[in-house]
Amino acid sequence: MDAPRLVMRGVRKEFGPTLALDGVDFEVRAGEVHALLGENGAGKSTLMKVLAGALAPDAGTITLDGLPFAPSGPVDARRAGVGLVHQELALAPQLSVAENVMLGVEPMRSGLAGRLGLIDRSALRRRAREALATVGRAELPLEVPVGRLRLADRQLVEIARCMTIGARVVVFDEPTSSLTQSDTERLFALIRRLRDEGVAVVYISHFLEELRAIADRCTVLRDGRSVGTFAMAAVRDDELVARMVGRGVADLYPRSPRRPGELLLEVDELAGERLPGRASLTLRRGEVLGIAGLVGAGRTELLRAIFGLDAIRRGTLRVGARSGPCPPAVRWRERAGFVSEDRKREGLALGLSIDENVALPRLPARPTTRALAATAGDAVVMLRVKCARGTQRVGELSGGNQQKVALARLMHADCDVLLLDEPTRGIDVAARADVYRWIDALASGADGRQPRAILFVSSYLPELLGVCDRIAVMRLGVLGPARDVTDLDEHKLLREALP
Repeated sequence: MDAPRLVMRGVRKEFGPTLALDGVDFEVRAGEVHALLGENGAGKSTLMKVLAGALAPDAGTITLDGLPFAPSGPVDARRAGVGLVHQELALAPQLSVAENVMLGVEPMRSGLAGRLGLIDRSALRRRAREALATVGRAELPLEVPVGRLRLADRQLVEIARCMTIGARVVVFDEPTSSLTQSDTERLFALIRRLRDEGVAVVYISHFLEELRAIADRCTVLRDGRSVGTFAMAAVRDDELVARMVGRGVADLYPRSPRRPGELLLEVDELAGERLPGRASLTLRRGEVLGIAGLVGAGRTELLRAIFGLDAIRRGTLRVGARSGPCPPAVRWRERAGFVSEDRKREGLALGLSIDENVALPRLPARPTTRALAATAGDAVVMLRVKCARGTQRVGELSGGNQQKVALARLMHADCDVLLLDEPTRGIDVAARADVYRWIDALASGADGRQPRAILFVSSYLPELLGVCDRIAVMRLGVLGPARDVTDLDEHKLLREALP
């Protein structure tokens, strides 16, 4: 672990008036898992995009195994052995699983056929299957368009693509955000194998317990600058958080007094076209009900059925005063809002401004720039969205701030019933603290309005236990009874969720 495989010195990157990287130094050894930490917007993803050839630095130098490294683009970087597993998946949804795994390194047929650019389809499928086997998904259908896969499997396809290049450096940017515990364990086994084979692994995650399990050292970025490199065994979690945010984050899970009130959501024996198979629950004003379970158990489908995005096959449903299914537009009018787990594809309009995204459910009669700012501004301020201005495109924000915009939309719409599907996916410790504070304020009425009713799906058990009043577990499409959070712990929830 002594030889530096990758050295980045004085890396600088500007986007107009925004200074994303301000002279960053970063070094990773061969045979090391090196964690890269920082708040959303600290510069982590920008630094890794520079490494992977997706962005050209404005200043600074990079060396790989002691030689200058300045890739002309992502394909050039991949051919040099640098792979990046993106947080926001960089897949071609219309192409097949096999084509995505081998994208950019397709095997060509020999002779004249190869010179004409004809792909060796048999070799492509064989090598794709081998790459998928390394991430524990050899059974994935190779010919299916990747856009039809569930989010967790799409993420594993992207990881498998990295395994095809004979990597010297592999960057994992929030790789477990959509993975089950078993998938995560397989991923960690793969990362340890890469480390043992001398690969330099960069690991970006907001979950410190993951970093404790997998990383040897860590580097912290704040506001586009390096603020220190540490051995993981020699630094405490509170010290890392303080260095990331420039202050301590106290009371991560605030809990104001809550009093359950009127019944706002009632589901009885609900079944969708495929999932959920059977679900019953009640949710009252002034409480947070958590839904735990493995990815693919039917949690997302339950929320989508309630909100009117997915069809209901049988069962009864009442939201507020309205019984039965209805389209999402009606749900919004009746003050029920939904935040999707997939903000990039269906949660946000990335080409529109922050103010436009927040105001979409309740646009002013004349949606001028000033009118939009007046209606959406309070929600943006309460959730501490880091942005240059309300007219900035949402697609220009970091992932965590995009997520805050999706949540701000529900606050602007003054929703009584909030359906939150993985609302803290891919956001940092400080941003999560903001979201937890916001959920507590809405559930308790601490924001000065009537308490809300919140249905909260999460794969991160500590936050369910910290935020929720009751938790129900969904297993193989069937929702179990909700129990008081004081009677539960992570072990009980996981045991109940396993098939």
